[in-house]
Amino acid sequence: MDLGFVLPSASRESKDVDVAIIGAGPAGLSAGIYAVRAGLKAIIIDKGNAGGLAEEAPFVENYLGFEGIKGEDLAKRFKEHAMKYVEISERNEVKEIIRDNGIFVIKAEKGEYRAKAIIFATGTTHKKLNVPGENEFYGKGVSYCVTCDGYFFRGKKVAVIGGGNSGAIAAIYLKDIGVDPVVLEFMPKYMCEKAYVDIIKEKGIEYITNAMVTEIAGKDKVEKVIYKDRNTGETKEISVDGVFIYIGLIPISDLAKKLGVETDNRGYIKVSSKMRTNVPMVYAAGDVTGIAGQIIIAAGQGAMAALTAYEDLTFS
Repeated sequence: MDLGFVLPSASRESKDVDVAIIGAGPAGLSAGIYAVRAGLKAIIIDKGNAGGLAEEAPFVENYLGFEGIKGEDLAKRFKEHAMKYVEISERNEVKEIIRDNGIFVIKAEKGEYRAKAIIFATGTTHKKLNVPGENEFYGKGVSYCVTCDGYFFRGKKVAVIGGGNSGAIAAIYLKDIGVDPVVLEFMPKYMCEKAYVDIIKEKGIEYITNAMVTEIAGKDKVEKVIYKDRNTGETKEISVDGVFIYIGLIPISDLAKKLGVETDNRGYIKVSSKMRTNVPMVYAAGDVTGIAGQIIIAAGQGAMAALTAYEDLTFS
């Protein structure tokens, strides 16, 4: 099959492993450590850089052992720890996975890998608003990552779309670096934890409820956000220089689905308490399972998936 991404043969990797871990976020990195410590030969493959969405978190205050740490610093520690045990192949997107006589053949940009078992730790990606202007102004004021782009809006006003925990943390971070954020929340009340509500009020961050964003507008860059007041039906607008979108996440599970792995109606991979899927020797861990969406839980699931894979490979 011509997948359209073949590199010169001399630069292609070809490796046989016991377990291939797809995704290098907290779940994947944890799985790698536990797999190798259990005696398995493993590799972690990620289409981007190791760290996952944890790397984008402005500040993490609920990971055991750290009263507070930047997401990028926590992700860096995870990666450095994992690298002492397992090979991490970054910027190596997996294009296809097939099963050949009980062995999984993983075809990726940098090579082909054969594994007896697979752990999907592919995580999630940012959900889009799907309103006019969102795609047109991506990179011209529209962003999904405050730690990546917040710095460029110091001294300016921005809208944070979505007032759940992620949006609240994003708004607090922006305020702390000298940006003037306003939060637009679809629901009629605060949707974040009380601890964040208290900080938002203390810092004087405007938090507008019942706001249904209908358009992001401007000429060459973002100039305003248009929304409908769900209480009154009135159309309103706010002049802003940027828009940060935090309205939820969607699972990255297409590769798993193509192997016959069952997902729920939202696309999250169904797993047992020991991280097994319905397909033998295929496991899943982390945010792609839709369980809690917390870094500490993802890391724990990764460990469990690796130990279960070891159990199945050794004693089945």
